Amino acid sequence: MNRYKLAAIWGTGTLVIDQITKLWVHNAMEVWTGKEVVPGFFNLVHVLNKGAAWGFLDDENIDWQRPLFIAISLAAVLFIAYMLKLSREGDNWMIAGLGMVGGGAVGNAIDRIWLGSVIDFLDFYYGGYHWPAFNVADSALTVGAGCIIISTLLNRKGARPPRLS
Repeated sequence: MNRYKLAAIWGTGTLVIDQITKLWVHNAMEVWTGKEVVPGFFNLVHVLNKGAAWGFLDDENIDWQRPLFIAISLAAVLFIAYMLKLSREGDNWMIAGLGMVGGGAVGNAIDRIWLGSVIDFLDFYYGGYHWPAFNVADSALTVGAGCIIISTLLNRKGARPPRLS
């Protein structure tokens, strides 16, 4: 399968799962509520984040973060397309990573356009340690970045990356 089709499959899969889960949370839960799923470890919540990762720039008094983050998402998608063009056929770690990052960026941009903020709903904690709520798009951005790093490290050593498919 060529790199463009493979990246499109990863990106589209990411986007569809992200938007379905966010739509479910949007329709099933009131904003700023939560449900305990695994006591002491995991909740489903419905929070809105106008900012970026870990609530960076999540402030009601800032009115420019929405267009800024939409523009960053658009720039990221254009950069991903460029990186995909430079990638090698068969470098499935890079191609999958770029697809996931692209799908995650578009998923969060859709929220910003639709709601003015991003729906976050996965809430993990243990004892006094608490990770900020996140969503499927955020997870795909992280996993995709990891795949890109793996590809870069494997290619740097001159090894051929193992196929993911």
